[in-house]
Amino acid sequence: MPKPNLRGLMKARLPDWAFALLSQAGEVADQRSMPAFVVGGFVRDLLLGRDNLDLDLVVEGDGLAFARALGREMGARIKAHKRFGTAVLVFPDGFKLDVAMARAESYRHPGALPMVQPSSIEKDLSRRDFTINTLAIRLNPRHFGELLDFYGGRRDLKAKTIRLLHDLSLVDDPTRVFRAIRFEQRYGFRLDKCTRTLIKGVVTTGLIARLSGHRLREELVCLCSEKEPHRAFARLGRLDLLRFVHPDLRWSSRLERVLRAGEKILERCRRRQLDRTNSEFPPTRIEAWLVPFMALMEGLSAKAVGEVLKRLAFPSRQAAAIRAGHTVTDGVLRRLATHALPRPSETYRALAGLSEEVLLFMTAKTDSRSVTRQIAAYLTRFRQVKPVLTGADLKALGLKPGPIYKTILNRLLDARLNGEVKTEAEERELVKRMVKIR
Repeated sequence: MPKPNLRGLMKARLPDWAFALLSQAGEVADQRSMPAFVVGGFVRDLLLGRDNLDLDLVVEGDGLAFARALGREMGARIKAHKRFGTAVLVFPDGFKLDVAMARAESYRHPGALPMVQPSSIEKDLSRRDFTINTLAIRLNPRHFGELLDFYGGRRDLKAKTIRLLHDLSLVDDPTRVFRAIRFEQRYGFRLDKCTRTLIKGVVTTGLIARLSGHRLREELVCLCSEKEPHRAFARLGRLDLLRFVHPDLRWSSRLERVLRAGEKILERCRRRQLDRTNSEFPPTRIEAWLVPFMALMEGLSAKAVGEVLKRLAFPSRQAAAIRAGHTVTDGVLRRLATHALPRPSETYRALAGLSEEVLLFMTAKTDSRSVTRQIAAYLTRFRQVKPVLTGADLKALGLKPGPIYKTILNRLLDARLNGEVKTEAEERELVKRMVKIR
């Protein structure tokens, strides 16, 4: 029976550069007599009609040699990982392409990193997590676009079903529990009966508790990076999985409300990135997943949050933001709510030094329109304000360096924020009124 061919779908759905890249990869593989494939999430989302340019290539043979040849052909530099026979090609524009040899894996114990050896594409796909992620498309010129479906992935896509590939899948890798929930909620699919039973079994075995903090953290970051993370966390709550983040963590209506509010704010941020004329928030790079993670910590004690941060081993910048989201925001929100019409300098002083993720989380937490307006004003206008005069200017005016510099510059900033001064000349006059200059 001939294999379905997706060449036309690829041509229609992909940007020209991506289609050309896959075509070139097939030609380079042919030159080295290697079968080459694009696999996994890209193929899944192509069939679902979703955009996904996260390209993973697999070749039967020496994956590193293929990666080097393709890198030379395409002008990309290579980052090789010899232990696993994988590489990342980094193109001049920053685009990254993953390349791996087809391989089989074995595990010394549940949750351990795999030991690998070369294998066929069919064996390689057999180690994937779910049937919908086992699809592959051949790239060699004579077979370009041929769909390989050894394990019923296309059937389960049509049936909207998340199905584990084999009964020991969760024993081999317990993080697949979180990925199952993530895909189920992202696509509006359902877990098949056997997968639900296996997940319930893993919950009672303690395998998830044995995961390293790093691996559990990565799965939680992925869940928090979804467009509607509240759906996944609600599902985790129903399956008694939130306790693996912390024993005191529970699903609640309060948590759902803050998560949903955060989702709306982050969606506005995403639209802002596409629409440069929308100035509600300025275009900056943020770690958006931190906002729902802060919401997740909302109902825990400070001690419990500290335990989560230690267990998951967050980098210092992320840990500081999460800690601030938990310990600082309530007090700042009360301070902002004190006056219905605060002076800009009061808003600035309340919010200065807080990360943008913390500010967005505060917007999600508050029900006050006045507070929301203040945070938006700080993000869009106030934090860009600064005096024209500097310490060097104060010295040129004859002022002796010392603590008075900070006092004067802070006063100038407040005056700028509040519209008391608008020009350099007005700043100089204010300085002269503050101190006697001979």
